[in-house]
Amino acid sequence: MSRTAKVVLADHTTLGVGGPAGRFVRAAGASDLIGLIAAADTEGTQVLIIGAGSNLLISDEGFPGLVIRTGYSDGTVTELADGRVLLDYGAGQDFDELVTLSVESGWSGIEALAGIPGTLGAAPMQNIGAYGQEIRETVRSVSVYDRQLRRTRQFGPEDCGFAYRDSIFKGTDRYAILSVQLCLRRSALSQPVRYAELAARLGVQAGESAPLKDVREAVLELRRGKGMVLDPGDPDTRSAGSFFLNPVLPAEAAHSLPDAAPRWPAGDGNVKLSAAWLIEQAGFTRGWSGNHLNVSLSNKHTLAITNRGGAKASDIIGLASEIAGGVLDRFGVRLTPEPRLVGLELPSLERVT
Repeated sequence: MSRTAKVVLADHTTLGVGGPAGRFVRAAGASDLIGLIAAADTEGTQVLIIGAGSNLLISDEGFPGLVIRTGYSDGTVTELADGRVLLDYGAGQDFDELVTLSVESGWSGIEALAGIPGTLGAAPMQNIGAYGQEIRETVRSVSVYDRQLRRTRQFGPEDCGFAYRDSIFKGTDRYAILSVQLCLRRSALSQPVRYAELAARLGVQAGESAPLKDVREAVLELRRGKGMVLDPGDPDTRSAGSFFLNPVLPAEAAHSLPDAAPRWPAGDGNVKLSAAWLIEQAGFTRGWSGNHLNVSLSNKHTLAITNRGGAKASDIIGLASEIAGGVLDRFGVRLTPEPRLVGLELPSLERVT
């Protein structure tokens, strides 16, 4: 492991904001990560574990405790006789690199998740998903260090509490994800394409399959068009991806919304709404910044809040609060931030009547 004093956390997040860390350490492996956490817990030191920082908004004051970056990506691949392939990699494994490996190797199951920034360890935490696929569909097991029991544990997919952008690992510091095992299938073709926009781009019907490489390239093209593929030369990608979750409401609660409001069945009598549609219809267009300096909505997609250069965390929270307040006032729907907020919170909003 390596230690650096007074590391500025802005340099470790895709939003490019965040103050200094009290201490900053890169964990060289799972045992190193466990040892660092256990020692900090014994000392009573706060711990923040980060991967690629692609889903983080850290306050301008930084984090006073120990920040640990999962820098290890060692893994194994096991091909089974029935055509399944088990990928077991460390939490620090770059997720998009793993998608690329799977596509090039002819392993089907995560091809529609191409271009999502971040690490494998963060994938099950918020059950990442895009273009009709979610990581929970391929998770075989998640290895964690349980800080409460002070021992390692193994979670099967049924134990992970997976839901829309959620799991038992999210919103708690109890579990530190050490490694993740995915179960893919050997196939030159993708899983059935469920997302209409992706199916149209591929020229197939929803429910049909397509070559893995075609699916990956089509997804990357769609994501680039929305500023959702990291590009140092494109300020529209200096973000944390989608800043707000798509709201999930009881179907009856959505009756007051205009008929034009997109909605999809979400199970248990609920519907999922489009946060982007709500934001746009509330008057917040692409590139909108209002009176906020150095921060704006992406010029490509209204779900992304971007750092246009020199922004602070307080600037981003200010813009996010105005957008969430506008949506609440216009539609009575509360938006929830998707990135993890560290040392920050979205102010409590009241609907204007």
